[in-house]
Amino acid sequence: MSTSTAERADTHTDTVAPPAGVVAVVAHRKKTFGGGLDELRARLVTAGVGRLVWYEVPKSRKAPKRVRKALDEGAELVLVWGGDGMVQRCADALAGTGVPMGILPAGTANLFAANLGIPTDLPEAVRIALHGRRRPLDLGRLNGEHFAVMAGAGFDGDLIRDADRKLKGRLGRVAYVWTALRHVRGECVRTRIRVDGADWFDGEASCVLFGNVGTITGGIPAFDDARPDDGALEVGVATASGAVDWARTLGRMAAGRSDDSPFVRITRGRKIRVRFAAPKTYELDGGARGTAKRLKVTVVPGGLTVCCPDPVQ
Repeated sequence: MSTSTAERADTHTDTVAPPAGVVAVVAHRKKTFGGGLDELRARLVTAGVGRLVWYEVPKSRKAPKRVRKALDEGAELVLVWGGDGMVQRCADALAGTGVPMGILPAGTANLFAANLGIPTDLPEAVRIALHGRRRPLDLGRLNGEHFAVMAGAGFDGDLIRDADRKLKGRLGRVAYVWTALRHVRGECVRTRIRVDGADWFDGEASCVLFGNVGTITGGIPAFDDARPDDGALEVGVATASGAVDWARTLGRMAAGRSDDSPFVRITRGRKIRVRFAAPKTYELDGGARGTAKRLKVTVVPGGLTVCCPDPVQ
């Protein structure tokens, strides 16, 4: 990955909102960050937040209901405490509302925050959330559910489903690669992909990925040219079929451009349709879902407003 998203020049005209008003916190209570939720509350009160609406959830899948309740309460800013899974669930509920999201990266995987340059430093993350520029960013939508970082099916979905949470927390990228090589079965399936109405791929494939940013699950730089504000999604298909193929593929992805691998094809599009000959596990932002034979993927331009750091000069 040649240049991080956070380092690229930004052409948006962004505004900074004052901290006064209705601010909602939707927090995964099992995630830790800085001095914890007590420090977060203290900092928000000190910052002069007008009215604070506070929700804690034990699992990320319970977050969307709280986000919707916060919107009903008149929230003008929603602060999300958690990792990529929590951000994805909240983004799905906030999509299209125009209410900005502030990210407080408290999870073991914070790829969306990292791609945007939001640090794992609580005081600075709070400052960005309250006073940072409000930046409209794209979302992807897979079978009706939004994602912010990436989504995938096949080998990628199996990897996410099987990866041990404690191992991921300790080792990050290495954990994913280890899990991938340990669980690889070489299962390719007939896959047909149409991009913006045209046939693009028809053959045996082991994995299909859709990226909104460059660095994906496991901290692997997969889509070198991705931007979360270009109105398109990166589309990748892998034809690697065994441990040796996947070791070569992951090595290329980690060391250079993903499309240098002979087992990878990458393009860009707005509407993608995928048909598998057999049901495949799929995932969104590192969270495994069910299985499907068909995927309907679209980009949602400017679907989510996120509080971001100032651009690097």
